[in-house]
Formats: sequence, structure tokens, C-alpha cells
Amino acid sequence: MIKVKNKRVIRNLSDKSLKTNKTRNIIAIIAIALTTLLFTSVFTMGIGAMESFQQATMRQAGGEAHASLKFINDEEFNHIKDHPLIKEIAYCRSLSQKVTNEQFLKRKTEFWYRDDLGLKLGLVELEKGHKPVAENEVIADSSTLQLLGIPLKEGVPLTLKLEVHGKTVQREFILAGWWKSDLAAGMDVGTIYASKAYVDAHAEELINTYKQDYNRTGAIRADIMFDNSSNIQGKLDQVITESGYSLDQNAPNYIASSVNWTYFSNTFSSNPEVVFVLAGGLLLIMLTGYLIIYNIFQISVMRDIRFYGLLKTIGTSSSQLRRLIHRQALFLSLVGVPIGLLVGFGVGKSLLPLLMNTFGHAEVTLSPNPWIFISSALFAAITVIISIYKPIRIAATVSPIEAVRYVDGAIKKGKKKLKKSTNGAKMPLMAQANLGRNKKRTTLVLIGLSLSLALLNITFTLSQSLDMDKYVSRSIDADFVIAHAGYFQEHFTGPDNATTESYIQAVQAQPGFEEGGRLYSGSNLLTADCKETLKGDGTDARGNLSATPAGINACGSLPYDTDARGNISAAAYGLEEFPLHRLQLIDGELDYGKLASGKYILENVILDNDGNPKMKYSAYKIGEKVVLHNYMDTAKVQEYTSHEFTVLGHVARKGINNGVIGANVEFFLPADIYKTLVKKPTVMSYDFNVSNSKEKTMESFLKNYTGVKERTMHYRSKSTVITALLGMRNTILMIGGMLSVIIGLIGTLNFANALLTSILTRHQEFAILQSIGMTTKQLKTMLIYEGLYYVLGTSICSILLGSLFSVLIARPLSNVMWFMSYKFIIWPLILVLPVLLVLGICLPLAIYSLSNKKTIVERLRTAE
Repeated sequence: MIKVKNKRVIRNLSDKSLKTNKTRNIIAIIAIALTTLLFTSVFTMGIGAMESFQQATMRQAGGEAHASLKFINDEEFNHIKDHPLIKEIAYCRSLSQKVTNEQFLKRKTEFWYRDDLGLKLGLVELEKGHKPVAENEVIADSSTLQLLGIPLKEGVPLTLKLEVHGKTVQREFILAGWWKSDLAAGMDVGTIYASKAYVDAHAEELINTYKQDYNRTGAIRADIMFDNSSNIQGKLDQVITESGYSLDQNAPNYIASSVNWTYFSNTFSSNPEVVFVLAGGLLLIMLTGYLIIYNIFQISVMRDIRFYGLLKTIGTSSSQLRRLIHRQALFLSLVGVPIGLLVGFGVGKSLLPLLMNTFGHAEVTLSPNPWIFISSALFAAITVIISIYKPIRIAATVSPIEAVRYVDGAIKKGKKKLKKSTNGAKMPLMAQANLGRNKKRTTLVLIGLSLSLALLNITFTLSQSLDMDKYVSRSIDADFVIAHAGYFQEHFTGPDNATTESYIQAVQAQPGFEEGGRLYSGSNLLTADCKETLKGDGTDARGNLSATPAGINACGSLPYDTDARGNISAAAYGLEEFPLHRLQLIDGELDYGKLASGKYILENVILDNDGNPKMKYSAYKIGEKVVLHNYMDTAKVQEYTSHEFTVLGHVARKGINNGVIGANVEFFLPADIYKTLVKKPTVMSYDFNVSNSKEKTMESFLKNYTGVKERTMHYRSKSTVITALLGMRNTILMIGGMLSVIIGLIGTLNFANALLTSILTRHQEFAILQSIGMTTKQLKTMLIYEGLYYVLGTSICSILLGSLFSVLIARPLSNVMWFMSYKFIIWPLILVLPVLLVLGICLPLAIYSLSNKKTIVERLRTAE
């Protein structure tokens, strides 16, 4: 074969073919751009969400350090810091037990020193100012300064009241700088950092006495970075043991430690159901892109098949035709993909804050990550390559004679089967036969349209599966809970953060008040016999590691505390009738008459995220005897009494359940019985309900009352919880709806392109039909029936796909989210049917009107 230099000719043919098919080009570019937009927006939200979650999680965990050594002193720090496994170690020191300014009653604030590395690992990035240097210089977060009424300006004086080893001291400082507060979910805690000069100047009061009295003043936390994040726990244990210290909580040289839970395996990634759901979602997007781009090019090739046939008759080879179409696809991709990347990044970036707000993260972290664009462009390019493979093969292998005589759906291998009919040329039957000419293209169009509807149905399924009752009951069991602000910040400790009677009486006097009840408790009031099943377990009744006094959660730093008689800490809650009757019975019985006799008691069992009881933390069996003793420290009281009860049942209290931390066992009693066990019963909280019409009025009253009259008091309400859930629902609908609209636009474009190609390739056929008597009205009626058949097929296909995706994707995702209860719905698809009906009627008529510009004679002469 003689080789001819014809690459330039092929390029010219390809370029001129592009210029003569402007409509096809626009449709193809829009399809590729929309497909790339879909991928880019998903990748943007995915990568942006991971970055934001990682940053928020690190802030919740206290920073980006791999691990920490807690409550150590200078000698221990200096002994450990040079261990070879440690790459970097930061010196962080607590400078007070707490900051007691009245402005911080409803927002906990801590006072620390961090060295430069500590500030870096703690993710402290100053907006203005400099790090504290002088003894009286401090830096703080913006929310803390706003509560203090301090302007965000360097050099402004501020006063702090500090609790240092049980004494309150007041000191004057100057603001050296500030950073923007990060209100990560559940971590709205203020922080103030002092200088090294301050630490040196107050060295005498910063002596670490934590192991003696559990006071955090002066305690050092060493934040550690290793070479990498693999096997952090093993490295941490090795550092401790090789430095001569112990991991045994009972050992005198024990050092408490913790691993940054940011580096633990994520629940979602380790859950097979979620992995399946994410893989299914990705495959859905891949399938959507493939179907769209494949159908665009397949229709495009079939539309230009006569042109390719004529080229073959003058000697163009199959490989040259492949190069010609590849060049066109490349050009269209070079135009469409960048548009999709830019617009997709913008769409994803705009939707990301909505996604993060759903999970309580106001702070969004998103950088123009090159992997977003590389992944999206690569995927779009691969999809285009795969999609054009078969259309190119059709164009390259079709014979010139077949191509020149091509009428829509006419290229088939084998003997053509003739159809016989006795029903005449009825429009519905003709339309049905026309769609059957190219079953594959018809199927692809139906699937393309159905995918958007299936995604829309999944979106509504997930939004409707948000269980309001489950979500609300987990957060709050009554309409309102009122208590001291400290109760909502940490845990109840006793008279110092009790709920005042004046607050309760003010609530009871409000219109719409229905019923309510007090909950009594206290810290370090009662002890229980230490059972063998409790010894050495190291967890309290809530699953926290170790019990500590005075409501301080040491999280595994200490063994069980026992009094002089060997008894362990116990917490009892006295409930008035309203909260008592709202307890959830797990097993045993809830006989209020027996409880009122003073001989029976209920043991508290905590619930997991799905509302299942964690029975492994239960210490007593039904019918077993419990002996409670008065007061833990017998040296401080004169009397010591014991009270015996029988366990009547295991119960759980839903809603806000801060309670008393550090107790190894917890019990519920009627309020009247509880009052006989302690000298000064203290009200921990007050739960109450109001009439539906007065909920907003009560909310407004509580907000005003706690802001003006009793600023130390606070509240929680169902409405705030419901608002959060509604925000989550709206976010799901917005993001899912946006993706559905994008896929729907592409599917509609596909549908329009299929109709356009079908009409253009049959223009001679239509001319013949009209020449033998078919009227324009009949022709339009036939095209309308074709559109209606598409609508019917799409409806059936979308219902089947929607049901399948609902079961395979929405249900597993709902099962792993504790606040969701899966609901199978199909009504969104039914509501969209009228829109499809209008589309099926109007689109064929509009395309026919735009393309029917020539007379019947001109169209009859076009063929040969």
C-alpha cells in the first residue's frame, strides 16, 4: 500500500466537519461540560468536606498533635522529651483550674501557656497582633474577647479572675493579639494564652498537685509528633515505658496519655455498608457520565453516517475515520472540560458551606486542591474515550453503500424482517415502531432521564428519613430543660451550680406551662459497696475511664477512688413525678408504688447512638441488693449511715444527661426517698412541658430571663434541636436537588439530541409520507406519541431505578445514622410526571418546527 501524507487533509476534514455541525458541537460541549461539572462539584464537596472535617476534628481534639502526655511535671517532661521516637514535643501548661469571670458562666474558658510549637499544633493563627512576650501579655480567641466586652485591638487592658489551687485571684493583662474563634461542634470553649514570662513569675503557685487533689493548675501536657501517624498508640506506650514510667494506673510512676482521635479509623470508612453506599454513588455518577457522553457521540456519528460513507467511497480508511472523530472529540473535550471544571468548582464551593453547616461546622476549609481538577478532568477524559469507542467503530466499519442510504435505525446486520399489519397506519403504532428501530439509543435516553429522577427520589428519601422524634429525644426529652449554666457546660457538681427555686417558680408562672419536675443530685454524697465485678474495670457508670472526685473527668488517668471503708463512688438522682414517669424501662419493672416504699431502686444504664442500652456498664442484676452509704470522705462528717435497696429494674434517661461525672454506679429514686439520704438536697435541673401555642413565648421568656435577671441560669429547648434538624434536611434537599437538576439537564439534552437526530435523519422519510397523503397534523401527532412513549418508558424506568437505589443506597445509609429511620417513598417521582408529560409533548413539536424549513420536493431530492 502506498503511504500518502494525508494527516493535514484529515485535520482539515475534521475541522470543517466541526464547523458545519454547530448545533451538534454545542450540544456535545454542553453535555461534556455538564458531566465534568457534575464530577467536579462532587469532588469539590468531597475533598472540601474532608479538609473541613479534618480541621474541625483536630480543633475538637485539641490540635494536630499525634498524642499527648497529661498531668505531668517539669521533671517528667524533661526526662521524656529526648526520646528518639519523638520528632517534636510541645510544652503546654494549665495556669488555673478555671477562669471565673461572670461573663464565662455560659461559655467555659481556659487559661494556658503554650510554647511556639504548642501554638502551631493547637492551630492558633493570629488575625492581629503578636505572641505574648511580657508577663502581662495574653492572646485570646475572638468570642472570649467579645464576652468580656473587649474590642479586638492590641494593647487593650483586660481583667481575669482565676481559680488557682482553690483560691480566686484577680490579675490585669494587656491584649497582645487575637484569633478568630472556631465554633466546632461541641467545642465552644474559650482559650486565653499567657507568656513564658508569666509562667516564670508565678512558678511557686504553678506547682503540679494533680495526683494529690486533681487540681489542674500547673499540670503540664506534652503534645507529641512522631515521624508518621502509623501505630501511634504503640509508639506512645514505647515512649512512656522506655522512659522509665508505667502504663498501670495503680503504679506510682503512672503517666496518663491519650492518642489524638483524629488519627483513628473513621467510622464511615470502616463500615462496610457505608463503603458500599459511597461506591454505589460513585458508580452512579460514572454510569451517568458514560451514558450521556456515549449517547451524544453515538447519535452524532449516526447523524453524520452518510458523510463518513461518502468519505469511504473516495478511499478514506477506517483508521483515518477514527482519527477524524477522535480529533473532533478531543476538540469538544478541550472546550467542554475546562468550562465544567471552573463552573463545577464554583458550584461545589458554594454548596460546601451548606453541607458543613448540616454537621455543625461553621468553619469551611477549602483550597483549590489540584486533585479536584486532575481527578475530574481525568475522569471526564476517560469517560469520553470509553464513550466514543463504539460510535467510532460503527463509523469505521459501516459499508459505504449502507452509510449513503442510511435512514434512522436502518444499519443492521442480517436479513431484514418485514412487518405485516392489519391495523393500518395508526399514529400510536407508527410511533412505537419508530422507537423500536434503534432500541439501544431509546434505552440509553430512557436511562439517562431516569437517573436524574432516581437521584431526586434518593434525595427526598434521605430527607424524609430524618427521624425528628429520635433526634429530639436523644437531645432533649421534654419541651424545655432549665438549669445552671455550668450544668450544660460540664456536669453537675452540687450547690455551686444548682438550679434556683426562683428560676423554677418564674417558669411555672408563665402562661402555657403544663407540667414539670425537679431532678435532685450531688457530687461525692454517696458511696456503694465495691463489687468484685467493678474492681479493675477502670470505667465509671457512663463508660468513662476511671472515676474522679469533684466532677473532674480525668479520662483514664486514675483508678477507682475508694473511701476509708473501701467503698466506691455512687450517684443517685431523685426524680419528681414528671421526669420519673419519663424514664425508659430496659428490663425489670417500673412499679412506682414499690419505688415509693423506699425499698427499691432503679439502676441507670447509658444508651448508644442508636438508643441501645450498654448493658456491659451495668453493675447489678434485677433483684440484687444495693447498699448506699452517706458521704464519701468519712473524715469530714460525724455520722455514717447505710441504706439497703433492691434493684427493681434497669432504666435509661433520654435527653440531656450530663448528671454527675465520676460515679462508678448510678441510680434513680423518687425525689421524696432521695431527700432522706442526704442532708441538703440540691436541684440539678428542672424539666417541663408547655402547650404548643406557647412554645415560642416561653423560649422568648427564658432567653430574656437568663440574659437579664439570673445570668447564671440557662436552658435548652426542643425548638433549637428541631431547627438544627430542619437545617440538615434543607441542606440534603438543596445539594441533592442541585445534583438532580444537573443530571436532569444532561438527560433532557440527551433526549432533545435524540429527537433532533431522529427527525433530521428521517426528513426524507417524512417527505415521502407527506407526499402520499400524511398531513402535517398527523406527522406532529406521531412525533408527540414518540415523546409520550419516552415519558411512559422514563416513568416506569425511574420508578424501578428509584426503588432499587432507595433500597441499595438510601436504606444502608439511613441504618448507620442514628438520627435516621428509613422510609420508602416514591411520591417525588409521581409529582415530576406532569413535567415529563409537558416535555414529551412540547420538545418534539419545537424540534420539528425548527428543523422543518424545506419543502417536500427539496427534501425528496436530498437523498441521492
